[in-house]
Amino acid sequence: MAIIFRNIEERDDKALAALIRDVFEEFKIEKQGTVYSDPTTDHLSKVFQNSQSAYWLAEEDGVLLGGCGIYPTEGLPEGCVELVKFYLSPNSRGKGIGKKLMEKSIESAQQLGYNEIYLESFPELSTAIGIYEKVGFKTLSGPLGNSGHFACNVWMLLVL
Repeated sequence: MAIIFRNIEERDDKALAALIRDVFEEFKIEKQGTVYSDPTTDHLSKVFQNSQSAYWLAEEDGVLLGGCGIYPTEGLPEGCVELVKFYLSPNSRGKGIGKKLMEKSIESAQQLGYNEIYLESFPELSTAIGIYEKVGFKTLSGPLGNSGHFACNVWMLLVL
């Protein structure tokens, strides 16, 4: 069966929270001050009801493979949105699924009128950072906005 790309729904909350936390455990970055401990991780469909946000999922045969979205994080400069919650299950990596999810998120940002995309990450997620760099993200010396994820120590920006 084909991989389906669609927007998040309430029925996805439990599986998506589990996937995100599994990835944090896999890379040993399950820290306070990250999405791992953020209570909104359990209710992401509600978070992405914000009209200036979007969240894309990939699924195959009803199984969640990964997700990626954009969110207007508080404190970001005018016209800037954050790329958020970009995670893939281990068996979904290296197949172009993540690239497609990121492309859909970037397209959503453009459609919503944003001209910059910011993200926060960790050095442990070096494969993802490589993907960000290929798309055109540049490393920043410090954080933008008020994500509340104070443990993140890689910050990047893409000018659209």
